Amino acid sequence: MLPDVIRAVILGVVEGVTEFLPVSSTGHLLLVERFFETGGDDFWKSFAILIQLGAILAILAIYFVKLWNVALGMFSGDPGARRFVVGVLVAFLPAAFFGALLGGYIKSYLFNPWVVCFSLILGGAVLMWVDQLDLRPRLHDATAFPLPTYLTIGLAQCAAMIPGVSRSGATIVAAMLLGADKRASAEFSFFLAIPTMLGAFVYDLYKSRNDMTLDHFYIIAIGFVVSFVTAIIVVRMFLDYVTRNGFTFFAWWRVIVGTLGLIALALGF
Repeated sequence: MLPDVIRAVILGVVEGVTEFLPVSSTGHLLLVERFFETGGDDFWKSFAILIQLGAILAILAIYFVKLWNVALGMFSGDPGARRFVVGVLVAFLPAAFFGALLGGYIKSYLFNPWVVCFSLILGGAVLMWVDQLDLRPRLHDATAFPLPTYLTIGLAQCAAMIPGVSRSGATIVAAMLLGADKRASAEFSFFLAIPTMLGAFVYDLYKSRNDMTLDHFYIIAIGFVVSFVTAIIVVRMFLDYVTRNGFTFFAWWRVIVGTLGLIALALGF
């Protein structure tokens, strides 16, 4: 069995690489944990959620100027800035509601490697289908979508409570089908991740507060730093890549990982 520090570094890299790609970070973390044989340890289930804070801060660092201008605009009466903030909140609320309502059930019953593998394959097929459609984007600024578009993207995000579906994948697909171009779809997925993942972090930290030790916080801190650094690198590369090449690579990634996972599970790994 790997030492906890090495395990935290590996999981931090997996989180940072997969969080903002449409491949499901939670699904990948669950599969990696399965092969680390940590499936019965509640700490590692919480670890996968808590280190998402590192990825959140990566988005804040990358988009600091834009988000700072939005914050200033809110207080200076800029209607565009206020409308964007309302849009993010509108998109966030469905996941907050269903997450609070069903979070315990999902964590107990759906955090399952078989569920992850089937979700990865199905999601890959959906992503491939959408990427091949002859879509004609009319929305090119993630901060200026219509409010109904924000709400619909938020509802689509709820599907990602099933491990393996992918939060970024669900929101990107929804945004593209609603008329956003690939870059704007990806960027809004990043912005929506901030309240969504922060909410999940606070909720899980509160629920597991009595079970945490100083050693646990040390391990979480390692995963946090690794996920932060990795996410910064990946996000910058991802935007340029999908703008030029689309999502077919990530669709095949999902299908291959899901298929290999099913084979490994069937063989008893």
